[in-house]
Amino acid sequence: MNESYYAAAYWGRRPESAQECARRAETFFRMLSACHPDYARWYEKHNSVKRALQLQFEPTYDTFVRFFSKKKHQEGRDGFMFGAWTGHVRVNQTNREGGMVTFHCGSLAEVAPNNLLLYYPSEGPGRDRLLTLPVLTGVMRAMVRAWEPDWAVAASDDFRDALSQTGRAGTFVGWLTYFSRQWGEVPAALPEPVRVEPVEDKGSLVVLGPEPIFAAHPEHLALGRRVQQSFEERGLLRPVVEQPPRAPGGT
Repeated sequence: MNESYYAAAYWGRRPESAQECARRAETFFRMLSACHPDYARWYEKHNSVKRALQLQFEPTYDTFVRFFSKKKHQEGRDGFMFGAWTGHVRVNQTNREGGMVTFHCGSLAEVAPNNLLLYYPSEGPGRDRLLTLPVLTGVMRAMVRAWEPDWAVAASDDFRDALSQTGRAGTFVGWLTYFSRQWGEVPAALPEPVRVEPVEDKGSLVVLGPEPIFAAHPEHLALGRRVQQSFEERGLLRPVVEQPPRAPGGT
């Protein structure tokens, strides 16, 4: 099964300083390192694998404050962005096998939400090590604890595309889906083997099953659509950021 998996968290307009974003980033990477040994080392992103492997950094508060002081990590008048990679490569040194993280935070933008994305290898031992329920549950909890998102998901690209025409954040379910307490109340009665567990006092994590969910399995799609319909009826699935209205005469 070579469906590409990712985990992502999204939240709306939230102006935050470089120091506030650095504190959240440090918390996230510290918790992420406890999820799996593959997340113990991090390197700055670079187009060259050779160069990226020379850019290892310690994900501390002071490190992120320094990063966010640089123009390349600033987004216009507000907000910050950053990307990192675990440094795992195949023998031919051309394919990145470990995790890759990108995030945007502190932004007031109305058309694109603040977010954090963690990408998984599409195949191979790297994915087998990381794409397990204990690891992914830990990742989701780290996202929630550090970034306090409105909504978060872990899913394959194909599963997302099968359940959502737009793929917009907040409009579909994945193998794991998180809803903040402010977002709405998750129904208690859901079909087996779906379970719901609290994430501290912040919200609820919905898990469709104990094994990875793939679009290639019809039974997985059927379960996802059933749960998604239940959430849609309760207003739980809606865009994290609403698109602004079109200008008169616009297309």
